[in-house]
Amino acid sequence: MIVLTGTLLTLNTHLPLTDPIPIYSLVLFIILLAPIILRKFRIPSIVGLILAGMLIGDHGFKIIERGSIDLFGKAGLLYIMFLAGLELDMGEFRKNRHRSLVFGSFTFFIPLILGYFVCTYVLHFNFIATALVSSMFATHTLVAYPLASSLGITKNEAVTVAVGGTIITDTAVLLILAVITGAQAGNLNTAFWIKLGISMVVFSVTILWAFPLLGRWFFKKIKDDKTSHFIFVLGLVFLAAFLAELAGVEGIIGAFLAGLALNTLIPHTSPLMNRIEFVGNALFIPFFLISVGMLVDLRVLLEGPEALIIAGVLTTLALVSKWLAAFFTQLVFGYTRAQRNLMYGLSSAHAAATIAVILIGFNMGIIDRNVLNGTVILILITCLVASFVTGSAGRKLAVAAANEPSVKREEPERILVPVSNPQRIESLLDFAVMIKDPAAATPLYPLAVVQDDNKAKDQILHTSRMMEKAVVHAAATESAVQVVTRVDLNVADGIARATKELLITDVVLGWTERSSTTERFFGTIFGTTLDNILHEVWETVYVCAFHQPLNVMQRLVLVLPHNACYEAGFAHYMQKMVMLSKQAGARMVIACTAETKLRVEEWLRQTRNSVQLAYRSFDEAEDLLVLGKEIADDDLLVMVTARKGTLSYSKYLENLPGRLARYFKNNNMILLYPEQAALDYNEPGLRPEDLTLEPIQEQLANLSRLGRALRRIFKRKAKA
Repeated sequence: MIVLTGTLLTLNTHLPLTDPIPIYSLVLFIILLAPIILRKFRIPSIVGLILAGMLIGDHGFKIIERGSIDLFGKAGLLYIMFLAGLELDMGEFRKNRHRSLVFGSFTFFIPLILGYFVCTYVLHFNFIATALVSSMFATHTLVAYPLASSLGITKNEAVTVAVGGTIITDTAVLLILAVITGAQAGNLNTAFWIKLGISMVVFSVTILWAFPLLGRWFFKKIKDDKTSHFIFVLGLVFLAAFLAELAGVEGIIGAFLAGLALNTLIPHTSPLMNRIEFVGNALFIPFFLISVGMLVDLRVLLEGPEALIIAGVLTTLALVSKWLAAFFTQLVFGYTRAQRNLMYGLSSAHAAATIAVILIGFNMGIIDRNVLNGTVILILITCLVASFVTGSAGRKLAVAAANEPSVKREEPERILVPVSNPQRIESLLDFAVMIKDPAAATPLYPLAVVQDDNKAKDQILHTSRMMEKAVVHAAATESAVQVVTRVDLNVADGIARATKELLITDVVLGWTERSSTTERFFGTIFGTTLDNILHEVWETVYVCAFHQPLNVMQRLVLVLPHNACYEAGFAHYMQKMVMLSKQAGARMVIACTAETKLRVEEWLRQTRNSVQLAYRSFDEAEDLLVLGKEIADDDLLVMVTARKGTLSYSKYLENLPGRLARYFKNNNMILLYPEQAALDYNEPGLRPEDLTLEPIQEQLANLSRLGRALRRIFKRKAKA
């Protein structure tokens, strides 16, 4: 410790350290260096941080007292359980909920039953210690999930079933933990069960019902303050933990439920999610793991055979019981050997929940230091086994999937986001990130088009400053961005040229209303900017009007007109809408004809997509007004339309943007023009509508509209 007395500067080197400055400096360098060093030996970072805690703690070199970082350690424990609930894919769980329930039952009851007999008749634990350690065997942490994600096999049913089983088994273990803590306190009587039942119902309803409502209200009211969003979420986590303790259960149950409650409000690709994961992985969770390591005393293993026997029995039972659960699930559903091994690899690692359960039991005096040390060894070995097995089985499944003839290899997607209004940049980029394929290595392309005139140089400088905002916002989502600036005669030509040069697959536009009389007049004669873009760009185009954050929407209402399922871009935009629904945590409602419904269901079967889906009859274009009565303010309306002269185009779609702007002015809306085959016209000045052989009545109607526009202009001038 450094002490300043007068002009004399002295350094106190007594251990353990008590000054917070060297303590936190040392811990931060451990957090930095331990994973880097142990990565060379392919040891998971979670194990490296625990080993570092063992070295600097009371049972190592006694550099730091454990109480010095208790505050961060407890926060890290809650943060681990919160992230476990927040990162679960609820859509995949709903799709495979029956199979996940079977696997979850196997992976919970088999370790629990085997653990009971081993702890009772081999290790000779008392009943409460037996219940606690047996429940610890039932937990598992998806330590190897990032490995499965990097191999591109997350859509494999074995992965989704394993993830769903995590929800079931961890929730059941946490409930058992509540009963064990009550029994240890001597309160396990009729009054305890009544109080626990009532308090759990009130507590669960408060978190799972009130927290989403509160979160949706807050995100609507506070749209742009990113710091407030993070603090709000963090406050809810600790409030949930406090409410759990008031209800008579452990705070980690409240943190886990808070994660489930906010799951649909925090998209996995959002800047907020990135901040939550960053702060947790950088600070809270490493502090917790180091504090766990400081509890471990490996010297106990040298004092006699008892500690070694306990460590060996715990590790062997943990691995064998999880393998049996995967084996019986394979027999029930007929999975392949690789799928069985993949489920075993994902469910065999014991980390977050295991540490939480054992640490609580140790602090309450239910288990001794031998079990705690044995559990740390169990964590080390199971994490290594999980990584090895998942990698081996995952590679086999990835190779098998790549060799399937039905797999379609597409060109990498490239999303162009033309922006002219700085206030729309963030919402358009958020939408682009949410629909972007996570496996695509290509960046997003924000585009600024500068009109080629005398003011072009000044406008380029202004545009560069505006684009800096796009780069900063995209960086918060860890998305790669390549800013593009084009100087062209007009906006439409600039977007069209950029689309061709960059091989763009999707164009995201902001919704522009024609407010002035002049703009409406010339738009009638020469076509609007959107019309001109659609004449040149035949890739998928999204015209977006976002009045509220996308993460607060409850339903995505997708309207498919007649023949929309036969367009070339049908599969592409359906994939994007399913991805958007998952990211936003919104239910999906498809309004379509019976024929289109069959095509959608067939596409879902072929692509193995899972989404919470409902259908609504939509036979005629005029049904849009009837459908509008069922659309709430929190719904996102996505209207699939078509370019003039294409297969799914109808006369009703001609003035669709104006009608949508009138009928759904308070809703988030997307006007979606699917990818379509460009009409072949080579004669200079020939437009697509010239090839459609439109009837004379339609041309007369156009002249009539032009006449009405002229009359309105002259009437206004006369009144003036």
